[in-house]
Amino acid sequence: MGMPDAEGHGPPDGLPDLPPEWGRVVVPDDASALAEEARQLRRELRRSRRRAAWRRRLGRTHRPDGRPSLALPVLILLVAVLTTLGGLAAVTWPRSPRSDGSPTVIPYPATPNPVGPLPALDLVDADDSPVPLRALLPAVILLVDACACADQVAEAATAAPPGITVVTVTGDRDVRPAPSSAGAPVRALADPAGGLRAYLHLPPHAGAATALLVDRAGTLVRVVPELETVEDYRADLAGLAG
Repeated sequence: MGMPDAEGHGPPDGLPDLPPEWGRVVVPDDASALAEEARQLRRELRRSRRRAAWRRRLGRTHRPDGRPSLALPVLILLVAVLTTLGGLAAVTWPRSPRSDGSPTVIPYPATPNPVGPLPALDLVDADDSPVPLRALLPAVILLVDACACADQVAEAATAAPPGITVVTVTGDRDVRPAPSSAGAPVRALADPAGGLRAYLHLPPHAGAATALLVDRAGTLVRVVPELETVEDYRADLAGLAG
């Protein structure tokens, strides 16, 4: 049996000696007096089991020697390496060459139809005299600064209804005479300052004329950036003289 404690109390009968740091041990007669301590103990056990379960899920188990497992750090490192290799493969993967070896061609952006009032511009005629453009309305104006386009001019003169002027405009002071036709007379002018092209934001295209259809009120109702035939605007001619 054990020795009595400082107060003269020894261990209960039938129990082995207890460590002295435990102090005085009192065994109650009624076990219900230990219910609160039992609940705390069960709570600590549940908390310990939950922590152990999360360690297993995250790979933070311990090896037999007590040191933590390296499963989680190795998994993170493997994911990082695979991500890096995938990015390098996407950048350096050889691309198949084009079958015909031709370069990529970006199409010329379509210019919106700038419907609105025609600016009050003064062009010049063959005598270098100013001609107010609005004095010729309604009109079909053909910008022929990139080609002679005689066929398109002749078609416009033939298709223009009575009262509509056909105007050809070059880009310098060298006014080219309009081709003769059986239709409406053609007024040949020049735009040395490039005011019409600047207003339209349309650069000239080699071998193609640009058609502008302007009604009696001075409203630009239709723009054909690259004119091919009169059929591109024939449907709009009837409304110009209204």
